[in-house]
Order: sequence, then C-alpha cells, then structure tokens
Amino acid sequence: MIITQTPLRVSFLGGNTDFSEYYTKYGGMVLTTTIDKYVYCIVQKRFDDLIIVNYTIKETVEKVDDLQHELVREAMKLVGVTKGIEISFLSDIPAKGSGLGSSSSVTIGVLNALHQYKGESVGARQLAQEAVRIEVEILKKPIGIQDQYIIAFGGLRWIYFKRSGSVIVRDVNPPAIDDLANNLMLFYTGLTRKADTILSTFNVKKNVELLHQNKQLAKKGIYALRGNKIYKFGKLMDSYWEIKRRLSDKISNKEIDKMYQDAKDAGAIGGKILGAGGGGFLLLMVPENKRSTVRAKLINYKELPFRLEKTGSRVIFNI
Repeated sequence: MIITQTPLRVSFLGGNTDFSEYYTKYGGMVLTTTIDKYVYCIVQKRFDDLIIVNYTIKETVEKVDDLQHELVREAMKLVGVTKGIEISFLSDIPAKGSGLGSSSSVTIGVLNALHQYKGESVGARQLAQEAVRIEVEILKKPIGIQDQYIIAFGGLRWIYFKRSGSVIVRDVNPPAIDDLANNLMLFYTGLTRKADTILSTFNVKKNVELLHQNKQLAKKGIYALRGNKIYKFGKLMDSYWEIKRRLSDKISNKEIDKMYQDAKDAGAIGGKILGAGGGGFLLLMVPENKRSTVRAKLINYKELPFRLEKTGSRVIFNI
C-alpha cells in the first residue's frame, strides 16, 4: 500500500499569466503557496486484474480506457499501470469547485503514488510536467499551469513562465513568513462552480493589458514580502482583485462583491476569490487586531483556518 499526501494551494498574484497563449508571447509570473490542507491518494495492489477507483463514487472496470475519472485514467496510462490496482482518494475539504487547486492535487497525488507503485522515484518537476501534459495537453482543459508546479514543489514561491515554455520555480523567503500567515484568512462563499466553465469564457487577447498589470503586481508582491511590508502586500491583493473582476463577468457576482466589501468595512486590507472565481473560497489579508471583527462580519460564512505548507506532494506510507 502506498499513500501520498498532496497539498492544496492558495494563489496570491499574477493569475492567468500562466496561460500558454500569454506567457509564450510575454512571459508570465505568479506568486503562490501551498497550505496545510491535503488530498490523500491511496494505491493498493489487487489480487485480481480489476481496476477500482474510489472517490465520490466507486468505479470498477476491467480496462483503463473505461474509467470515467479522466485524471486517474490518463495518469495510469501515462505511468503504465493498466490492471490489478485499487485507487482511493480522501480530502481535507470538499474538492469540487473550491478554487484551491484540488484537480491538480489529485493529478499530482495519483501520479506520485503510481510512480512509487512501480518502484520509480520522481522529482517535483517531472510530476508538474506530467500533470500539465495530462490536464492541458491531453484533456485540453482551459487552464493555466501554475497549480501543477506549486503543488508539486510546495512552499511559498514565485514562478516564472518563460516564452520558451520553460518554468523557473524560486522560493520567496520572506523574513517574517509567520506575520504573513497570521494575516491571512479563508472563508467559504458557499457557492460552487466548475472552473472549466468560467475559464472557457476568458479571452487572453482581449485582456492582454490587464494581464500585464497582473504580472507587475506579482513582481511588486515579491518585493513587498521580502521587505516585510505586509500592509502593502494586502493592498496589492486588493488591486489584483479589481483587475481580476474585469477579466470575465463570471468571476464575481453580487453576493461575492458584498462579502468582500463587508470584509473590507470590517478591517480587511485586501483579498480575492481563489481559482477561476464565481465561488469557492475568499482569501483575505486581515491585520491580527481586526480578525475577530472580520470574523463577526462574515459570521454566515464558514472559515477555514490554515497554515502555510513548505512541502509539495510526498509519500507518507509505503509498505
């Protein structure tokens, strides 16, 4: 039996500059981190040749191509595991529509487990590249590639997407990372959405100037964190949210706008809806002395306490 633990992620700045249509022309940059909420993948050899996959439903098939779980199906085909296996998933939070990068966590978690199952030790970059191949190249999902890299590498990172297609992953190393963590809050909007539906409405060509601004905010965010300017970082997030809302009319709505404004009225410096938008989790930058006020203002929304995670996907059990 093999168990992998793969973190979810919280993205800060530079979103959508990780779309190939943008970064292959201009280069992209994001600022993002993993958190201490996880997707667990359990892989066990079966006595027979059946393939069983357990998630919100249970699938039992004889051939890999018959699997409905497309991420697992393509991961098995890529790694070369085709029979006699049972794969199960557990998650710290409901994965669907969270905006926390859960799809890429699933993909990387099962890839990591399957490689270990075959006795292969693979690094973070290979896991990220294989996840991109599955999600973007094979399944043609209308998504960027930042989630795959931050989830595979882990930590608080800035990631640069070069026009050549190569990806640079670097630590931010802020001097007071605990101060950053202590000023972050997550609240669940109660709204679910399918990221593919929202991202399919996003037009890179029509939003190039806004994406240029996003990239600049990511650069400023790195300097703000390294200079321990937490308040400035919060203001950058606020500026980013105003830009992000303009990228598509499906990213926000009246309820999300009110929720965000209520948080700011209660003392939040800035924030944003995570992931594609339209629902999922609202990330807020809140001074420690305002946390209780914001919490009271958003009492109708469930808070998700979290800490920053330093590691990416890893094997936690192998016997």
